[in-house]
Amino acid sequence: MTQPDIRTLGALKKSGYQPRSVKQELRDNLITKLQSKEDVFPGIYGYEETVIPELQRAILAGHHINLLGLRGQAKTRIARLLVGLLDEFIPVVEGSELNDDPLQPLSVFAKNLIAERGDDTPVTWLHRDDRYTEKLATPDVSVADLIGDADPIKAATLKLPYSDERVIHFGLIPRAHRGIFVINELPDLQARIQVSLFNILQEGDIQIRGFKVRLPLDLQFVFTANPEDYTNRGSIVTPLKDRIDAQIITHYPKSIEIGKRITKQEARIREEQKGLVTSNEIVHDLVEQVAVEARGSEFVDAKSGVSARLTISAYEQVVAGAERRALINGEKNTYVRVGDFISAVPAITGKVELVYEGEQEGAGIVAEKLMGKAVRTLFLNFFPDPDKAKKLKGRPSPYKTVQEWFGSGHTVDMLHDASTKDYRAALDQVPGLRDIVKELHPNEDEETTYFLMEFLLHGLSEYSLISRNRLTAGAQFKDLLSSMFTMPSFGEDDDEDEDEKPQRGRRR
Repeated sequence: MTQPDIRTLGALKKSGYQPRSVKQELRDNLITKLQSKEDVFPGIYGYEETVIPELQRAILAGHHINLLGLRGQAKTRIARLLVGLLDEFIPVVEGSELNDDPLQPLSVFAKNLIAERGDDTPVTWLHRDDRYTEKLATPDVSVADLIGDADPIKAATLKLPYSDERVIHFGLIPRAHRGIFVINELPDLQARIQVSLFNILQEGDIQIRGFKVRLPLDLQFVFTANPEDYTNRGSIVTPLKDRIDAQIITHYPKSIEIGKRITKQEARIREEQKGLVTSNEIVHDLVEQVAVEARGSEFVDAKSGVSARLTISAYEQVVAGAERRALINGEKNTYVRVGDFISAVPAITGKVELVYEGEQEGAGIVAEKLMGKAVRTLFLNFFPDPDKAKKLKGRPSPYKTVQEWFGSGHTVDMLHDASTKDYRAALDQVPGLRDIVKELHPNEDEETTYFLMEFLLHGLSEYSLISRNRLTAGAQFKDLLSSMFTMPSFGEDDDEDEDEKPQRGRRR
């Protein structure tokens, strides 16, 4: 739809235009989309049977909405998508700071202009994108920011007395008239500021510095809040909660498949990275499983939640790690590795809120444990359960050849920056590794086969059939018993006094 070619109040009246409230506008456009089977909230996955129907019912009922949920549950994204339910253009009195409807003027400016010029009053058109206002609630937000205040500079410039309504400088909420106003993290708003919203939500009037201003503002309010905020940083005052018509509870993806769709949609993978790095579904599964493990971990604060941003950042780091390796080795393309996933620790450490036990372990250690659990969980989707393989009578474990090779003293170093040639050579030296993968996954291409060979090593270490030691530049796989009996040497301390060294030598 192009902007209508109507420029005066008279022409607008002749067009047959009739004012509609924002809530009616949202309702009518939602009805049209539902009847035509359109996707009302594109890009929102996992809420098709829960959040979205509740949201649609709230819009049809004309309710103000509070989206309540843990961080990273698409609350703000949903609020922004409501703009798509507004008319593309609406008429406003030109020059009006409150988006006055020409047929229902609200401000003194618009009323005076229409009284002076009548049908010649200039009209302009406001796009729906400009009818969305969002404010993050922070402790320093004031009533003046949201509602408005008397402006002494304006009074002096226009030579107006303080009793004149024109000296008011309106805040964000009046300026959002005829639009959608969103307050993110509502509990962080101080209680006295929350009180200032009472009348706007219920009676539609505001008070500014003693002015008896009745502004029947036309607004659709959407609030977002985190459940932990009710007891932690702040709370929503009870009368305000009572005035918010619909409280809709959001949630995390209920399956890995839904999580993967979200991550693939949101991850910022550049075109040059797509040309350089080839990925696979197993890596996506591993990344999503980390979030699943974190949400159930004893080290992570469940009340704080684990944001979808964790999986998005983790996958971006996986791709960036593979890209870096290709650049270092001068390779024109590379395939993701399990090592790229393991090295994405920085994407996790800042995304999880740890409880006391987690703090004692350390964020890095907790992240590695979560990744290890993800590998262990998904291992069973591709290979036989090592615990059950041990108990099979009359049949050797499918991992026996691999175990015996490590048991004879061999080790494998899987370095993050190893070239494709060195990476494959390291895996090929383990007898039986390729045979297991080929027997279970005979139709996989060469790159995926090597990925599964590496995945097999990591999985065996998680099930304690072999040992994995962390190296600065990667990981070393070796026999479990040899790693248990290898004692660290404490004889080379640099800070040891020089005169103590010969004494220890004599004791030997």
